[in-house]
Parts: sequence; structure tokens; C-alpha cells
Amino acid sequence: MAALTDLDRPLTEGLADALERVAAIHPECDLDNPGTPSATVAILRHTYGTLEHLVLADSPIVLDGPEGHTVISDLRVDDVLPELRAEVESHQTHTSGHREALQRLVLAQRQVRNTPEGYWVAASRPEAAHHALTGTTSLTGIHSAAVMSDGVSRLVTEYETATWADVFATLQAGGPRELIENVRKTEATDPTGIRWPRYKSGDDATVAYCRW
Repeated sequence: MAALTDLDRPLTEGLADALERVAAIHPECDLDNPGTPSATVAILRHTYGTLEHLVLADSPIVLDGPEGHTVISDLRVDDVLPELRAEVESHQTHTSGHREALQRLVLAQRQVRNTPEGYWVAASRPEAAHHALTGTTSLTGIHSAAVMSDGVSRLVTEYETATWADVFATLQAGGPRELIENVRKTEATDPTGIRWPRYKSGDDATVAYCRW
């Protein structure tokens, strides 16, 4: 957060600085290990009448504007190892077949994570920040915005049990807590992933909501 307070500094530079700082406070860790902890990043910053965005991996930003809803997301990971992803989704969750297929996928993803042949996420290498998708949007006509994990956005994109208009109506009426509860209620109707194949039940669900 501190790295982003300078509004004239690009978001990519701020994120790169943050990644470098985090890595520096873990000198005892093997940060070159392919299994080094990593995370998606979604940043929305209000700057001089515009909204700047940065997304790295699959946590989307959704803008509620005059022409409807604009979704900003980085889905490059979906193009990596599609056969292994399909194998995982062919099994019901909480089964040995699902666990084994997921392990194969995770191990294979680690080999191409943060490489030109694979996809980019926030981990120990600050240069990953410069592979993020960035841009700006005029604040004119933007009513509200939501920054969320894919564990929330799948209510629209994968489960298709809600529209973005529904999502924003829920956020306005009940806030992020109610929206996350809706995700959990939906997932509870398909606990083993028969209707909606997925990596695991109960993926992380986070959302931040802002209105103007």
C-alpha cells in the first residue's frame, strides 16, 4: 500500500517494489523454489479523475458504468496446461482421483509459473509486476466498482447463477459479506463439483466494493 501512495508512480513499479520488499524479509527461504508462495493481484487506484487498474492472474476488477459492466481480468493461466486442467475437472472433488490429478496440475504449473512460456503471478520475482495487465478508465459515469477473487466472480462466470447486475445489487444492499454468503450457498448445492467442476470446494472468496 505504501508503494502505491505516490500517485505519479506507475502501479507496476509499486507492485515490483512491494514484491522485492517482501522477498527481502525472508532471506532464510529458498525463493527460487518453484513452490514459492504466490498470489494473484488486482489493484484499482483513483488518480486525478481516472481509475487506474492492474491485474495479475485471475482476480478480476468489475466496473459499473454507463454502458453496463466492464470486467478486467487476466486469464492467461487458462491457456496453460489445458489437458491437465480438464483432467482435474473430470473428477468429483473430495475423491482420490481429483486429488491426484490436482497434484499433477499444480506440479506442472510450478514449472511454467513466471516464465515466458507460462503465466505470471506475484511471487518472489519483482519483474512479474511488469507482466501485469494495466490501463485507465475515466471516472465519468462510473457508479461503483468491485475488486474480487475468482472465488467470488465464478458466481457469474462459471456457476452462471447471477449476473453482474445481481452482484452489484447484492453489494449495494448487503455488502461483501452477503455476496460471499451467496457464493457459499450456491456451492453447497453442488458439494462434489458434479454440476460445476472445480479444483476444490470453498475456494478463497474476497471482495472489496467502492461507490462514487
